[in-house]
Amino acid sequence: MKKCLLTLIVWGVLFGYMEAAIVVYLREIYYPSGFTFPAVLIDKHIMLTELLREAATLLIMWTTVSLTYPKTQSRIAAFFLLFGVWDIFYYVFLKLLLNWPQSLETWDILFLIPLPWVGPVWAPIIISVGFIFVGMFILQLNHKNRFVTFDNKFLLIELFAASMIIFSFIIPGNAVVKQSVPTDFPYYLFLLGFLLAIGGFLYSLYHIRLRSKK
Repeated sequence: MKKCLLTLIVWGVLFGYMEAAIVVYLREIYYPSGFTFPAVLIDKHIMLTELLREAATLLIMWTTVSLTYPKTQSRIAAFFLLFGVWDIFYYVFLKLLLNWPQSLETWDILFLIPLPWVGPVWAPIIISVGFIFVGMFILQLNHKNRFVTFDNKFLLIELFAASMIIFSFIIPGNAVVKQSVPTDFPYYLFLLGFLLAIGGFLYSLYHIRLRSKK
């Protein structure tokens, strides 16, 4: 297990550098004086290329964990772990390469599918920490040959929580479309969604453990 985890973490760190390097090139072209809002509207074919690159990145991650683990639950947990490590080190390398972001409060364009996601840097980092925690926890259980069965209620709670988090990014993401400067982040919506997601996870594990003792 340690070997698999170490390999995934190293992969995530290296891919974080790859992602940061691409952003360095894009900012050199579109933001030679440094990234700032309002966002520059890039060419359509470059935008399409970037959208496909983002989708390809997620598929590469899934392919990687699929080659590492045979069980679906382990693959999902490993994907969360990989995503969290990748995203955190993406910002680490951007700081090293560009001395950006200036702080955790700095606004960033986080994602483009299906609409632009915008938020302060601390928000995706919190999500990544949560992903790493959940991924590591489930992988440790799976390593002991314990696979958790989550019910439909848990899935609905997590989908609802994820929707709240995504909308908290898409709402200020309108600034990209309108070429304006984002000012207010709906942190209440984000934090409520995040706490609901983590709380739902811990609550489900607690009740699964209680049922197993009976």
